[in-house]
Amino acid sequence: MTAHPRAVLGRIIDDLGSTLFELAAGTPDPDREVTGVLIHDPHDEPAHLPGAVVLGVAVYGTPAIATLVHRAAGLGAPAVVVRGPVVVDADLEAAVAATGVVVLALTPGASWSQVATLLRALLAVDEVGGTQTGETLDGAPSGDLFALANAIAALLDGPVTVEDRSGRVLAFSSRQDEADEPRIATILDRQVPAEMLRILEERGAFHTLYRNEGPLYLAGISELPRVAIAVRAGDEILGSIWVVVRAPLSAELERSLTEAAKVVALHLLRRRAGADVERRLRTDLLATVLEGGPAAVDAAGRLGLAHQPACVLALAVVGDAAPAERTAEEHRIVDALALHLAAVHPRTATARLGGFTYAILPTESDARAVRLAEEFLARIGGRIDAVVGIGRVAARAIDLPASRADADRALRVLRSGRAPLRVARLCDVYVSSLLVDVADRVAATDDAPAGPVARLRAYDAEHDTRLTETLAAWLDTFGDVTAAAAAVHVHPNTFRYRLRRLSEVGAIDLTDGDARFDAMFQLRLHATPTGRSAHRAGDFTLPRGPVPTPVRGVVGPRAHEV
Repeated sequence: MTAHPRAVLGRIIDDLGSTLFELAAGTPDPDREVTGVLIHDPHDEPAHLPGAVVLGVAVYGTPAIATLVHRAAGLGAPAVVVRGPVVVDADLEAAVAATGVVVLALTPGASWSQVATLLRALLAVDEVGGTQTGETLDGAPSGDLFALANAIAALLDGPVTVEDRSGRVLAFSSRQDEADEPRIATILDRQVPAEMLRILEERGAFHTLYRNEGPLYLAGISELPRVAIAVRAGDEILGSIWVVVRAPLSAELERSLTEAAKVVALHLLRRRAGADVERRLRTDLLATVLEGGPAAVDAAGRLGLAHQPACVLALAVVGDAAPAERTAEEHRIVDALALHLAAVHPRTATARLGGFTYAILPTESDARAVRLAEEFLARIGGRIDAVVGIGRVAARAIDLPASRADADRALRVLRSGRAPLRVARLCDVYVSSLLVDVADRVAATDDAPAGPVARLRAYDAEHDTRLTETLAAWLDTFGDVTAAAAAVHVHPNTFRYRLRRLSEVGAIDLTDGDARFDAMFQLRLHATPTGRSAHRAGDFTLPRGPVPTPVRGVVGPRAHEV
């Protein structure tokens, strides 16, 4: 088997030039390798991805385009794409000549998301690594649906699309500008327009197409007729091939299209199997990097993460969903997070390991990782309840296991509910992480603490009182009786009485700073799973300095008010 062929600039211009953009300035090197897509942002430092095409969103005017050309050259980009039409003057010509970066003008009406999607679809680079042996299937490059679509288009003399069962475009040929408006819209959106799908369904086209073995001629559905054939693997329908024609095909061309559909079926099956293999391989490589050891550096290199700072993100789905539903959510979120982070940096690696989702994000700032994680959780909204721990920035691949450990500790705090956050670095929840560690030790050794708080809890349980809640509220408000009474919704006099009672029952001296600290620590150690005290959300804060005795001169209410 072979890896996908290299994506080169000449092929991209040939395949998309007639539909999406035109060459505005420069002489392209058709063999120049293209490795990815970068979106230009004048206010953000771009990811360094040599060989990536730079999309100049909102870059207008010759001076701005010339500046973008020079910046793209510094990133090792072979081309920039800007909104057309482009006026080429001496300055722009000089910039292009000096850098070798070509300028492509985007067709009016095409969106930048379409450009990014189509370019990424054409990038056939195997980012995990592999060898290229030149193996082909029936003369078409193995696994390259775009090359096969072009071969079919040349054979049948009409622009071709390969689509899945939902009308999503998997590959297309050149010469799409010779087709009609619905076909051009299909290419730009990578999806058959809803109106066209409705017409085809009303005419029973899909029913007939999927029942027949041979090509189906369809006239009257658009300005130009179509010939379609189902792509099958045994009884399974994998998709279909659509050709814009001027007249019905001859019997010989119908046989050629039928044979071509069999080759496309091999490509689709191989692509599906290859995607599964690649996913497993990337998961294994990511696990090797995060575990550390002698193989970690090589694994990071194969993921493209060896020579840049990065940090680890750890994501977990929380909530009370049923096991089957939770599993489905977890698998969906892996792909969603991978897509979200890949839009920021193409070299991001994401996989599911040990029940959690991990990602390695190339970045020099953990604050940026926090922002991206918060944006991701905001986008998925309430559909999936998840939390994300962020690790430290690792300057070298060998340091990524330490970043993973940080992310795991932060994630553990978030999952326990001890912090009212959805995204956190370890430094944001460090004290809470220590409490989690201590709580685990206590649970493992069955070393239940004794002392004032334990006595108060036992008394509350036996007499249905709220002395523990009273102590927590008083500590949380720095000994402010009025504020603490309001927090637990009782009269200040009632609160003062409870304070006197808890001092007696718990045998605790509230004027002693060490006693207050011990009480607070135990309250925090055994906090509720939501991370909230019994009376309010938030963390307890240790009162500083001497605290006046709160019970002097107070006449308490009746005992049943406790």
